[in-house]
Amino acid sequence: MMAEDRHLRVRTLLDTVRAEGRTALTAPEGKVIADAYGIAVPGEELATDVDEAVAYAARFGGPVVMKIVSPDILHKTDAGGVIVGVEGSADVRAAFHEIVGNARAYSAEARIEGVQIQELLPKGQEVIVGAVTDPTFGKVVAFGLGGVLVEVLKDVTFRLAPLDADEALSMLDSIRAAEILRGVRGAPAVDRWAVAEQIRRVSQLVADFPEIAEVDLNPVIATPTSAVAADIRVILAESLQKPRPTYTREEILTSMRRLMEPRSVAVIGASNEQGKIGNSVMRNLIDGGFAGEIHPVNPKADDILGRKAYKSVTDVPGEVDVAVFAIPAKFVASALEEVGRKKIPNAVLIPSGFAETGEHELQDEIVAIGERHGVRLLGPNIYGYYSTWQDLCATFCTPYDVKGGVALTSQSGGIGMAILGFARTTKTGVSAIVGLGNKSDLDEDDLLTWFGEDPNTECIAMHLEDLKDGRAFVEAARATVPKKPVVVLKAGRTAAGAKAAGSHTGALAGDDAVYDDILRQAGVIRAPGLNEMLEYARALPVLPTPQGDNVVIITGAGGSGVLLSDAVTDNGLTLMEIPPDLDASFRTFIPPFGAAGNPVDITGGEPPSTYEATIRLGLEDPRIHALVLGYWHTIVTPPMVFAELTARVVAEFRERGIEKPVVASLAGDVEVEEACQYLYERGVVAYPYTTEKPVAVLGAKYRWARAAGLLGGRS
Repeated sequence: MMAEDRHLRVRTLLDTVRAEGRTALTAPEGKVIADAYGIAVPGEELATDVDEAVAYAARFGGPVVMKIVSPDILHKTDAGGVIVGVEGSADVRAAFHEIVGNARAYSAEARIEGVQIQELLPKGQEVIVGAVTDPTFGKVVAFGLGGVLVEVLKDVTFRLAPLDADEALSMLDSIRAAEILRGVRGAPAVDRWAVAEQIRRVSQLVADFPEIAEVDLNPVIATPTSAVAADIRVILAESLQKPRPTYTREEILTSMRRLMEPRSVAVIGASNEQGKIGNSVMRNLIDGGFAGEIHPVNPKADDILGRKAYKSVTDVPGEVDVAVFAIPAKFVASALEEVGRKKIPNAVLIPSGFAETGEHELQDEIVAIGERHGVRLLGPNIYGYYSTWQDLCATFCTPYDVKGGVALTSQSGGIGMAILGFARTTKTGVSAIVGLGNKSDLDEDDLLTWFGEDPNTECIAMHLEDLKDGRAFVEAARATVPKKPVVVLKAGRTAAGAKAAGSHTGALAGDDAVYDDILRQAGVIRAPGLNEMLEYARALPVLPTPQGDNVVIITGAGGSGVLLSDAVTDNGLTLMEIPPDLDASFRTFIPPFGAAGNPVDITGGEPPSTYEATIRLGLEDPRIHALVLGYWHTIVTPPMVFAELTARVVAEFRERGIEKPVVASLAGDVEVEEACQYLYERGVVAYPYTTEKPVAVLGAKYRWARAAGLLGGRS
């Protein structure tokens, strides 16, 4: 069927259903859609009386499934409206009367259009294919095993719709029970391409028709030669979401450049009074060394902290790039109008008292003002932002000025301050720290677009509680990840649960399950907690990109070696199988009671020379791609001796052009803390008192390298 004909046929059907005031399609209507999109379904007919039922069943020539057809009965099984395996005219007659009787008893007012007579499909593996409208990501397709497994284990995977054939095929390998589809215990493998085609066609259907809220093919019977949907359910949305204002990449970069690299900043609500937010912002801007113009705005002052004050922002001379608001929420709208008239492109809204306290109308008002004047809004309800390479500290919180390559954002002020404290104590250099708050306008995709291009930013880490526009975020992430890592801490992992979903797919699409799969699809590294997000952000710019999968552990403690091996497996990394010649080389450096293999256990009493020789061998051999070092504190090899020799050897190989990621776990007395800091500053990511953390950051580096297309294999 030509695409135009297919589209017209489905459009006509959906318009008819809408005109009748319905949101749920009947089974025969579902078949019209299935046929239009090439979604494989069994042969079926609609019998309006018992004689037609007998005739149709005879035509199929075998056992059939009989189902009630009623626009008012969505869950047919609950109504006693489904009987499976009916054969012979007498049984068909009896089943017809039973189904109609059950339906009338279930709902006396329900309109009954007849009974569907459907071919009984052969036995096979039951899977579920569906689509749902996610509030964050829009149209999303789902795939999982059918029956008990999908309901109890919720072993389902999600992707953005539409998707291509390869992406659809990848979904079959993304569920925990993927092996079942390949055939286990004598059962044959399913026709993977046939299953993938069902997924792809459903994804195209919902992409073509945004008013389709949910689609359910449940179950799809997958056999070695086919994948046929035994049932198709289609539900229309009550109403369509209002489209969000969109900006081109060039527009985003233009306004973000003026926000992050301003030449002139106005502070609305600037104050001479200590303890006021307007005073703190002014002092931070001045004391932070911002070289651009700083204009205080306050109708009741002539001079603030030695700067001429203006009654209104419209009185400020020349162009202004950013207006920082430090006034109560109720005054923001009128001041924002003046910012708009002044043609200032960015407003940084520190005040709280908007949507987060239930004042949605007040927030809607400022959003409308911003849209009308072309002012991008950061916030409201934020701590401000830091742009360290500009010496810009536009916040009422403590200043931070250690320049580096890590950009950090957070929705929460408290998390923002945790970021600040971590950066200070670990001496992490940052390019920016940005508060997002209520995200009335500017959000993560705007910042990602900017940081992706920003030459001062090497890694982006984002704490978020939600995404306003998941698709825009995915698009920005996909453009950024090939250039630099993106780490996300998504708060609220407990699934909000599906609301009153009309389909199995809808019920399975808990918020976090969708986030997890789609963030992975976008190439984003998802951190399990705040400390992990910060450690990944700190470590990823330090570690070189691995050139292959082979990880070798060299350890002075057998116990650490076992824990490090567990961590390697837990993080999806590959412990190298040491070939005989390399094994023999390692054995020349370790005592007879040590153990080669992987981990290479050099034992705890060895002098510095043994550590050095084995690390050299690990860096020298091109078959080894990453090293995990396990150090054990002894007087024979003190912590700083280990740190200095490791850093020296790594630097020597780096000068020779051999760069491999090296991470280290140091077990010992308190001196190991200083040794770890020494190593970190010299390109070896090292942690005291933990075997999990160094391997987790190595795992994060590998996940990014795969997502960026720098390594083959699994993602």
